Amino acid sequence: MVSLVSMAALASSAGANDNGAGAEAKLQDRSGNPVGKLTINPHENGTVAVQVRVHDLPPGFHGFHVHAVGDCTPPFTSAGGHFDKDKHTHGSHSGDLPVLQVNENGTGKATIHTDRFSIADLFDSDGSAIIIHANPDNYANIPTRYAAAPDAATLATGDAGDRIACGVIERTAKQ
Repeated sequence: MVSLVSMAALASSAGANDNGAGAEAKLQDRSGNPVGKLTINPHENGTVAVQVRVHDLPPGFHGFHVHAVGDCTPPFTSAGGHFDKDKHTHGSHSGDLPVLQVNENGTGKATIHTDRFSIADLFDSDGSAIIIHANPDNYANIPTRYAAAPDAATLATGDAGDRIACGVIERTAKQ
C-alpha cells in the first residue's frame, strides 16, 4: 500500500495567502456514490500536504490530478484539463500528482507534499476539482524507441483514460 509519497517540484508559491485554511473534496463515482475524501492543508516550508483516502475503486494504479474547473458533472469532463499555473506540458502541470495505488480490496491512501500550488491557487474564478482516472498516468513519458514523439493526447493527459471519480475542492476553516 502506498502511504507516503513526497514530491518536490517547481518554484514554490505554496502557502501564499492560505492563512492557515485548508481545503477538501468529497470524491464520488459517476453514479454519485461516495468513494473517498481528499484534504489539502498548509505544511512546512511553503508546501501543502495533499491526503487522499479512497474505497470501492478498481484495483491498480490510477492517474490522479487537480483539474482546472470545480465542476463534477458526470462523466467529469466538466472539470476541464489539468490545473496549471504556468502553461507547462503534462508531467509538469501544477496539478499533476503521483499515480494513486488502489489495493485489491478497492481501498487506497496517499499523502503527497508539493510546492506546485498553494491552496489559494485552487480558488480562482471557476474553482478546481480532483480527478481519479481509470488508468495509470505515463506523464507523457514515451521513450523515443517507441515513437518519435508523444502525440497530442499523451502530452495533454498522460493517457490516464476515463475519469472514474471526482470531487470539487472546497475551502475548510482554519485548523
